[in-house]
Amino acid sequence: MPGQSDPLPASTSANAMKYSKRFRVEPGSKVKLADIDAGFKDRHEDRESAQSELEQNSRRLAELQYLMYAEDQRSLLIVLQAMDAGGKDGVVNHVISAMNPQGCAVHAFKAPSAEELAHDYLWRIHRVTPAKGQVTIFNRSHYEDVLVVRVHDLVPKKVWSKRYDEINDFEQFLTENGTHVVKFFLHIDAEEQLARFKQRLDDPGRHWKISESDYSERAYWDQYQAAFEDVLEKCSTEHAPWYVIPANHKWFRNLAVSQILVETLDSLGMKMPPARVDIAAMRAKYHAAEALEEGGAAADGADASSAEREAESQHGKKAKKHKDKKKS
Repeated sequence: MPGQSDPLPASTSANAMKYSKRFRVEPGSKVKLADIDAGFKDRHEDRESAQSELEQNSRRLAELQYLMYAEDQRSLLIVLQAMDAGGKDGVVNHVISAMNPQGCAVHAFKAPSAEELAHDYLWRIHRVTPAKGQVTIFNRSHYEDVLVVRVHDLVPKKVWSKRYDEINDFEQFLTENGTHVVKFFLHIDAEEQLARFKQRLDDPGRHWKISESDYSERAYWDQYQAAFEDVLEKCSTEHAPWYVIPANHKWFRNLAVSQILVETLDSLGMKMPPARVDIAAMRAKYHAAEALEEGGAAADGADASSAEREAESQHGKKAKKHKDKKKS
């Protein structure tokens, strides 16, 4: 990865609300999504007033990702879940894009393939978790196996109800092996979802996003809300917390997610690793190469000057010979 600019301050603002505390679901706590204001925007009135913080978070994220890549000792898994049109793609585009793609991967989980169905439900998840030094983003995730399968009764309750503990164990295993897990539920209300569906209809550039399932799944709104509430209650842990992000305002969603990622990565105390070679020896080799390069350039310059003088001499001799011939 390319080098980074000078270090930035670790915190975004001395007066900023700690969103990692404000939006975190405490383990075992009850969550009622209807009681959470999806339109919350803190002290900011609009995108313009939050722009400087957004930009600072982006620069800090780039720096922190560079440290993780260089340190090569741990990884970060970001899980994004939401109702349809909740903004998962938007977070990837506007927040995660601050990171260098050389150290990032995004995986979108759709309906499982025949090969995936032939394995346990976590098989397709585990095979794409991040390697050390890497950041991976899940656009939807293993939680679909306690959301869609529950709402549409794809497997019996006695099967999916066991998966909360299995998922917690899986995330604990990842954590113990150096992967930090951060999970975001992007919370929009039903009115905002419908407004975004209209945007898709009115904008030809968004027609590709329209799906037959947009409205068929919307009919299950209450069932999905209940399923998400159980996920948030049962699977927000100390090692892999859930954050409920008010997401009606896209710019505030981006601000909150980026700030939480900065706060999370800052808390890891990552440092630039020591050099793997003898720097003094490398410096000596550099100076030797530099001297050789300068010597070669000087020699090339001397050769060029000599050639120019020889050319001038030959030109003078020819001119004199021509002049003498005319006299005779």
